[in-house]
Amino acid sequence: MEFNVKKLASDAGVFFSRAMQFTEEKLGQAEKTELDAHFENLLARADCTKNWTEKILRQTEVLLQPNPSARVEEFLYEKLDRKVPSRVTNGELLAQYMTEAANDFGPGTPYGKTLIKVGETQRRLGAAEREFIRSASINFLTPLRNFLEGDWKTISKERRILQNRRLDLDACKARLKKAKAAEAKAAAVPDFQETRPRNYVLSASASALWNDEVEKAEHEMRLTQTEFDRQAEVTRLLLEGISSTHVNHLRCLHEFVESQTNYYAQCYQFMLDLQKQLGSSKGELFSGTFVGNADSTSPAAAPSAPAVAAAPLPAVPTIPVVPTIVGVPNTVAEGVLNPNEVKPPASGTRKARVLYDYEAADSTELALLADEMITVYSLPGMDPDWLIGERGNQKGKVPVTYLELLS
Repeated sequence: MEFNVKKLASDAGVFFSRAMQFTEEKLGQAEKTELDAHFENLLARADCTKNWTEKILRQTEVLLQPNPSARVEEFLYEKLDRKVPSRVTNGELLAQYMTEAANDFGPGTPYGKTLIKVGETQRRLGAAEREFIRSASINFLTPLRNFLEGDWKTISKERRILQNRRLDLDACKARLKKAKAAEAKAAAVPDFQETRPRNYVLSASASALWNDEVEKAEHEMRLTQTEFDRQAEVTRLLLEGISSTHVNHLRCLHEFVESQTNYYAQCYQFMLDLQKQLGSSKGELFSGTFVGNADSTSPAAAPSAPAVAAAPLPAVPTIPVVPTIVGVPNTVAEGVLNPNEVKPPASGTRKARVLYDYEAADSTELALLADEMITVYSLPGMDPDWLIGERGNQKGKVPVTYLELLS
């Protein structure tokens, strides 16, 4: 018990000494041991690494899990060292709703079939998102979190110890300075003209006492200087390890980008496949809106057919339908035409923006590049899924599903 009391008193004395030294430094009443410029640069780089790692970690967590409640739940499970329960992604939940709706509307109906196709794609997107989150968490978030919870805590602990060692060293320097000043004052030549020679004895005794105090202070300063130098070397080695941390984080960043690239590539491929599956139904929708039915292309029915009368891309009246001759096919009706023989209508053409790249299958088709603008119009007897497109002197058939018709 006596040992504990002495230790407690000693710790209290050390704490009080450090507090006084720190306060006097802040007030400008005490000198402070400055670290070299290289050490200060290492400290600044370490603080910068810690601050930006925290920000990148938090924002990546927001990117992977936008729901703050879900993030808090996952954090609590990790702190309790329990397995995080599997959570359905938004895409998988949407796929479930679409499948259930298709069963209610009838899976054989056009709407039901489309719901099933879109729902299946949403399910695949949700599975890809789950895999991306898992990969990013393992390859990117975990190393960042390990640095903050492991290496950085060790660095912070050693920096606090170094700070205490510096305060102890400066306090010893201050005590030594005061002891030397008192010793010099006591060693001053006494006034022998005094009627009491006792002053000389007292002065010699005080000088000896302060001499002992100076030696004691010098011994303490040598010990604290050695401890400070040793702690400074330990801290410096840890701070120089930040370079290895940057290399490790760089590797993790490359893995994160690779995971994100694979995820978006999968999403693009899934949606491209879905767009191709829905192309025919989308073409029927466009044909009913912009081209009209094939039966309305006859000269007698065209004036009275409401679909043709309201069509944004009217048929060209100047190009007659080639009559069918025995042994000679009707090339226009069968969708085979020579683009060079096609003449655009005097009015009724429209501008269209290309949605996707398209490679022409033969010389009658026009190759397309995404986001380019072309001029389009329809012809009597054409397949409703196709239009005639023009780009400068180039002309050919283009699929409706690859276009966004502009007003």
